Amino acid sequence: MNLRDLGYLIALADLRHFGRAAQACHVSQPTLSTQIRKLEEELGVALVERAPRQVMLTPVGRDIADRARRVLADVEQMRETARRTIDPEGGSIRLGIFPTLGPYLLPHVVPVLRARFPKLELLLVEEKTEQLLAMLRNGRLDAAVLALPLHEEWLESEFLFEEPFMLAVPSKHPLSNRRNLQLSDLADQHLLLLEDGHCLRDQALEVCTKAGAGEKDGFRATSLETLRQMVAAGVGITLLPMLAVKPPVSTSSDIQLVNFKTPAPTRRVAMVWRKSSAMGTFLHQFAAVLRELPAELLRAPANKRER
Repeated sequence: MNLRDLGYLIALADLRHFGRAAQACHVSQPTLSTQIRKLEEELGVALVERAPRQVMLTPVGRDIADRARRVLADVEQMRETARRTIDPEGGSIRLGIFPTLGPYLLPHVVPVLRARFPKLELLLVEEKTEQLLAMLRNGRLDAAVLALPLHEEWLESEFLFEEPFMLAVPSKHPLSNRRNLQLSDLADQHLLLLEDGHCLRDQALEVCTKAGAGEKDGFRATSLETLRQMVAAGVGITLLPMLAVKPPVSTSSDIQLVNFKTPAPTRRVAMVWRKSSAMGTFLHQFAAVLRELPAELLRAPANKRER
């Protein structure tokens, strides 16, 4: 058994296709198939169910693939320890970020990160929170920017910022001319929300609960931009995070943004990584740069229509 063969098994578990797994591992399909069979012979169990049009791992195969991920992640940590000793700010960082934050935060922070860490390769992955946590745990990510709270005991967390929400309403909505809303003003309103799996949905539902509001039936958006377009079309109202209404985000004359009275509803954002990570010292430095987000980006603008 060697690390290369474990990598083959992981690729097969992810792609469920011998040809695509071989391509991902940069070997021929017969080579990958032969090595998987040798691994099965060494372990004395079947790892793969081979069918004409699909490949699935057996229960023991899935368990061994999960263990293989942890082994390879530990090996990568050893390599990372050596690399960081030679060049603490070089190499690469695989950073995850969730979809309702990434497009709005990254334009502001990536240029700053490149200036501060010119030799660092930044590899970005955008996924929902559950997938990012799984990738982080399995060593496929070095760190992730996520919304709090998180309850995983294996995580190290560095708080970054608190992002207020604004209410987005159609330009002719009864709330469009209000200033400094209180949560109670949303009582009996029904908000457009994202589909399950988005942390913003959970955050918005918490606001709805506090306000006595509900979810608009019959519609769940797959993205924040879909929510924005539905508001512009007069379908309903929604909550938008502050960074999602700041330049360079395009605006619409059909949407009115309404501030909340202090304290406004917010979400808290942090950078997290494995407590066992060999990159811990560097990741604290990296998080410190992310935390330097200009204050005006998190400050509510004066009530006005998007233009």
